[in-house]
Amino acid sequence: MAVHRYNTSGQSKNKDGKRTLTTIVPPKFEDDGSDIYIYTREGDRLDLLASDYYDDRTKWVYIAAANNLKEMVVEPGIQLRIPQDPDDLRREWNKQNIDR
Repeated sequence: MAVHRYNTSGQSKNKDGKRTLTTIVPPKFEDDGSDIYIYTREGDRLDLLASDYYDDRTKWVYIAAANNLKEMVVEPGIQLRIPQDPDDLRREWNKQNIDR
């Protein structure tokens, strides 16, 4: 299952009846000892790293959340943690955003 921008947003109506989306809260992904640490190179982007490590570009949000990043493009030479269990991360993500 891919994580899409609005699929994990809650919806509500304000007092004027306008529909609003709630903020997506990335969970804290703890290193379980199986995570990989890499140093970024010129041209690296989180979606390309997700494709390399997860075979799914849409899972870039897990790498971003694990490293407290907000941008997809990363500077070369930065150490990044690549969480190794994307299905577990998805469950944790959903627990904090959908199941609330």
